[in-house]
Amino acid sequence: MKELNPLLHSQLRLAIISLLLSVEEADFNYLKEQSGATAGNLSVQIDKLSEAGYIEVRKEIVGKKPRTTCRITEQGREALNEYVTVLKEYLGHNF
Repeated sequence: MKELNPLLHSQLRLAIISLLLSVEEADFNYLKEQSGATAGNLSVQIDKLSEAGYIEVRKEIVGKKPRTTCRITEQGREALNEYVTVLKEYLGHNF
């Protein structure tokens, strides 16, 4: 049996990817609010997902405030699909 993707097996990283799956893009505050994460932890996990190529991160200044926007990549979608497939194998295809 395949191993679950350790990058996506983290609760917060899985939450971020799942949230991004249903929207075109999301800003940092939306992800923070929806996931219940602290700003520091969310920032670290976004960096990890970005480094893996699972999400694209755009940072800009709007007015005088920084704005970080994230979007899932095709590689991220594929990784999540594979993660779900492997998880179903672990669960015995009962879902």
